[in-house]
Formats: sequence, structure tokens, C-alpha cells
Amino acid sequence: MRTAWTTVGDGEFFCPGCGGDRNYERRTGRRRLVVLGLPVLARGSAEPVVACMSCRTAFPATAADQPTTTRLSAMLRDAVHSVALSMLAAGGTDSRAARDTAVGALREAGYPDAREEQLLALLAALGADSVSVEVALHEVLTPLVPHLAPAGRESLLLLGARIALADGPYQVAEQAALASLGTALRLRAAEVERLLAGAPERR
Repeated sequence: MRTAWTTVGDGEFFCPGCGGDRNYERRTGRRRLVVLGLPVLARGSAEPVVACMSCRTAFPATAADQPTTTRLSAMLRDAVHSVALSMLAAGGTDSRAARDTAVGALREAGYPDAREEQLLALLAALGADSVSVEVALHEVLTPLVPHLAPAGRESLLLLGARIALADGPYQVAEQAALASLGTALRLRAAEVERLLAGAPERR
């Protein structure tokens, strides 16, 4: 039994075999029964695969859904940005400490030119509407969360907690925003409560 493969597309993915970003070919196959080197009977279609152009290993087609490291880094930066905005919208815009903490988090995440004025202008453009900010947050986190380990999801929640606690204990609006963030990160309510209770308050 042999499979004849046909290349139907290409792209870039994170290759599980190489452990890095690589080009791939998307292939479909037809199985045939071969006798003495001659195909004599078609045996149906093979499952499509993606083949790494570097290591030549074939993987299930779903491997192409794994974001490249470059794409994943960009998604993480966007997530940090959205978390910072959501916490400021929940009551941090009036606090210098909260604004400074949010800006510091953005710079650490890969936005070296982040400034307070930019964040406030973006919030003003959204109308400082926590609902709009929450919708934007979910849009950013939904494609990212399946690719994050539990520790990565927890770290984003704790980032929100750090911004909220920069000016003192959680406010009611901040607690609601953090609970919504935990839901978006697919963390259990009990886990969210434990993490928020253990987050250090800024002194």
C-alpha cells in the first residue's frame, strides 16, 4: 500500500519536530495498492498532512494551526495591552500608581515607547466604556488562550491584579473586571479567587 501525495498549499508554522518556526507544504494523498511496482487498486484518500520543509517530517494538518513563535509573541503583547486597558477602565485612570504600573507592564511586554498619554487617549476613544473594553479583551484572548499553559494564563490574571492593587485594595469594579478576565482565561472561579487573594498589594 502506497500513498501518492499532492501539494495543495504552503505556509509557515511552528514545527514540533524542529522546535521552531519553519515553512511547510500542505499535502493531500491518495492510497493505492501496488503490486510489483504497479498501482492496481485505489484505496481511498489519506488524511491531509503538513510536511516541514526542513526536517521533512509530516504532521497532522492541525499542526498548521499552532501559531509561530513570532505570531505568539505578538498575541501575548496584545493580551498584556488589553489587560492593562481593562483594568484602567475599571477604575485605574484616576490613579497615578495604577497608570504607572500599566505603562511599566506594557514596556516589559515589548512596547518600549508606551506612554500614559497613549493609554488614556485610547480609553477616551473607547469612551472609557468598560463594556467595550471587555469585548475587545475577549476578542484578543479567545485565539490566544488555547495556546497558553496554565501558568501563562495565571500570569495574565496576576498582571491585572497588580495594576488593580497599585493604588490600594480592589475596588468593586476592579473585582468584576478581574472575574471577567479569569473567565476569558478559562480559569475556574475558585482558582481566580485564590490567585487574587494571594496577589501582593503595593506598599
